[in-house]
Amino acid sequence: MNIWDWEFAWRIMPLLLDAVVITVYATVLGFVFAAVFAAVFGLVLALMRRSHRPWISLPTAAFVEFVRSTPLLVQIYFLYFVLPEFGVLMPAIVAGILGLGLHFSTYCSEVYRAGLDGVPRGQWEAAVSLNMSRYRTYRDIVIPQAIPPVVPALGNYLVGMIKETPLLSSIAVVEVMQQAKIIGSETFRYIEPITLVGAFFLVVSLIAMMGIRRTEAWLRQKVLGSN
Repeated sequence: MNIWDWEFAWRIMPLLLDAVVITVYATVLGFVFAAVFAAVFGLVLALMRRSHRPWISLPTAAFVEFVRSTPLLVQIYFLYFVLPEFGVLMPAIVAGILGLGLHFSTYCSEVYRAGLDGVPRGQWEAAVSLNMSRYRTYRDIVIPQAIPPVVPALGNYLVGMIKETPLLSSIAVVEVMQQAKIIGSETFRYIEPITLVGAFFLVVSLIAMMGIRRTEAWLRQKVLGSN
């Protein structure tokens, strides 16, 4: 019995590559949204959660934990199937990207919060002794020290987002895993398409991690150079 058919694998390659484009498209846009959300609203969430005022920190923590503690699939379903009941319609790919971005942005906000908490207390005290405003303290002292150490964790979420894109098939987005299942159901051969999908995800993840390593090195060099 011929377990692996190279001729069949090459024949289905173009179909899977077309679906890979959708996977990368959803991941890149989703992570850009998550990065912007984490850099702006996510950072605001981190700062709000560190507030000494309970009426600010407690609702913020509840919001972040709610999003982080509910499944991404449920959130995607809510965006695509429930929001139309309230007049909010969006294409499947938009709902998928929004779901990916929103879900992972809350994780990024927690990473930022951990980075902010990791800045030595002496840095805060030095800023106070210099009579620096809280805004300048965060901008010039705290955030530049908090960001570089958390880049690897942020990168892990990028890779995680790449591997979560098959969930978009649940709302009729034909990404690479869904295309592989379609090919398998039509030809009754699953080993080639599923194996190729695994190889695609491995290659994309490795490329993403290489970019993260370069970014991490660049940030460290920039911080050391500024010091």
